[in-house]
Amino acid sequence: MPAFIGVVIVAGFEHEADAKRFLADMRRRMEQFALSLHPDKTRLIEFGRFAAEDRARRGLGKPETFNFLGFTHICGRSRQGKFQLRRKTRRDRMRTKLQEIKVELRRRMHLSIPEQGKWLRQVVIGYFAYHAVPTNIRSINAFRHYIVNLWRRTLRRRSQKDHTTWQRIARIASDWLPAPRILHPWPRVRFAVKYPRWEPGA
Repeated sequence: MPAFIGVVIVAGFEHEADAKRFLADMRRRMEQFALSLHPDKTRLIEFGRFAAEDRARRGLGKPETFNFLGFTHICGRSRQGKFQLRRKTRRDRMRTKLQEIKVELRRRMHLSIPEQGKWLRQVVIGYFAYHAVPTNIRSINAFRHYIVNLWRRTLRRRSQKDHTTWQRIARIASDWLPAPRILHPWPRVRFAVKYPRWEPGA
């Protein structure tokens, strides 16, 4: 039975010719080890600071997006109109995570609200620790909203007499779940902190 090895690589180039040369070289290199690139997941796309303008000039649509490390990467614009790399949590990954939480929350259905709250808080904190990157505030806000709704529905399933309203679950959630906010700086800020020699006078 053949073995399959999955490796995801994103490489950026200033010139299209360099990108095509790199792709051809990689194919030849992998063939030496009886390996190949996945035909449906290997592609060259126009992406970056000038992609939108260059494509518009040629009468093409918006730049393509690509998925990497759980995020969809998008060519966007800042409020000042400058190029901005936007990262958004992949919808399929969020759906999968929420489904896992739903199953586990049902298993914990008859625990006390504080016990459920402590567990859900750790889940949300862990999720935010990875996904709370710049430009992703809508996604993490949606994730918390769905968690609160799952919690409300779980509480209501405990008893036919339970009529947990949105107002009540909102109060409970505010006691246990962190509010959505961006936790990570922009990549260039992280790089400057990690490598202080980039600082003026270093």
